[in-house]
Amino acid sequence: MRQGACRIRGQIIRRLVSASPANTSTNKSSPQSHAHHYVPQWYQRRFLLPGQSKFYYLDLHPDTVVGEGFSYQRNDLLRWGPARCFYKDDLYTLRFGRAATDQMERMFFGSVDSMGLSAVPAVAGFEGISTLNGPDAFRNLPAYMGAQRFRTPRGLDEIKRISGWEDLTPIGEFYVSTPPFRIPAWLDRARRLSALGHNEPNDVLVALTGMFQAYTTMWMEGVWEIVRAGRSSTKFIVTDNPVTFYCKAMFAGDWNYPNDCNLSSIGTRTLFPLGLDRCLIITHLQLTRHPRATATEYRENARYYDPTMMHLGHIQFGRELEEDEVLRINFILKRRATRYIAAAEEEWLYPERYASTTAWDLLDDDWFLLPHLWKIQFSSGMAAGGNGWAWAADEYGRHPGNPRYQDPRMHEIDWVRHQLAEQEWAKKRLGKSRARIDDLWDHGVGDSLMDRYLRQEGLLAGPIEMEDDEVQQV
Repeated sequence: MRQGACRIRGQIIRRLVSASPANTSTNKSSPQSHAHHYVPQWYQRRFLLPGQSKFYYLDLHPDTVVGEGFSYQRNDLLRWGPARCFYKDDLYTLRFGRAATDQMERMFFGSVDSMGLSAVPAVAGFEGISTLNGPDAFRNLPAYMGAQRFRTPRGLDEIKRISGWEDLTPIGEFYVSTPPFRIPAWLDRARRLSALGHNEPNDVLVALTGMFQAYTTMWMEGVWEIVRAGRSSTKFIVTDNPVTFYCKAMFAGDWNYPNDCNLSSIGTRTLFPLGLDRCLIITHLQLTRHPRATATEYRENARYYDPTMMHLGHIQFGRELEEDEVLRINFILKRRATRYIAAAEEEWLYPERYASTTAWDLLDDDWFLLPHLWKIQFSSGMAAGGNGWAWAADEYGRHPGNPRYQDPRMHEIDWVRHQLAEQEWAKKRLGKSRARIDDLWDHGVGDSLMDRYLRQEGLLAGPIEMEDDEVQQV
């Protein structure tokens, strides 16, 4: 048995390494890569000012050099360009004895980065469905975000941790909510070889290719808002953990590396800066209906790898953040970074010096991370079909046949909580910039209802317009 396994292992090694781009006749001029960027250079450049080529690059934990009779700490602040930032030698190299291949870097991450390269700017510039050139950007972005979340040194260590207690194994070789991603032959060979060789670094890299879309379902079911920092003199920073989770009840200092808050928790928000002046915030629908829910409880029907859909007409955009709000987002990003952060201006690296608060549980006390609650459709689900197929799910992704599908009691409770949340949000966000959604699905109704409520409360000047049923009664 052992000789047979060794023979199979040798055959797979030869096939895998011979298939590497570095060993093909068409790529003889391209030697195997070694500097593997876990934050792509094209993404980093989105955080540089026009004409700028170097970041202010901050090492949060600089090394101490010790020698005979001396010791000193390395400089924590450097002036480096994207080529020298956020990379690690041979991070994605698959090793099989003396043989090695960079196919993970070239082929897998090459494909993922191609999706992100087009999706990130398209989503950053979103101003309604009419501005889109098809839906691909919003289908591709969650896949890219998932890969970005797991591809960092912290993310790879997170894979080692969660594989021991949480099942993120994909169902089959196709994934949901994004274009189908079939496991290529070279990767399948790597998986089989890894299983035979029990090589932990290889195991983690191979596991990443099966797990990188684990969060897609819950992201797609969340409420998306693309906020702006156009009016703020401070812009967004880039970190070595670009896809950042924030939960006010899970304090950053309480976590040991590489632990992080769980996306399944109601109160966990996803922050993903898209460039200098754009940031995507994804909030669980359940939190928008009940912002005072216990943040650490699991959201309704939390799960992975389940087919789902999102309504592009409900994506919020256009809200301009105030400077202090940008500073608080940057503070969250910095606190959840592992070691490195970068910015176009030096002072942006130190949001804790200027933010109105650095208390973790108070950073969102004014609910600025929540989307416009008056523009969130209170629906009971979504259905689609045609050409012999049909699909349906309620607002929490439960399908027909689930005993809690469109649960009327929960829907009634949510409705009451939703109205109370709208009223509190309107008071907290009085006078602040507001998000928009596509005109086809709003026509300004949300803002009109919110302003009417504020006038009734005496918080906004102007006449109180009567609704149609009130006019008829008069």
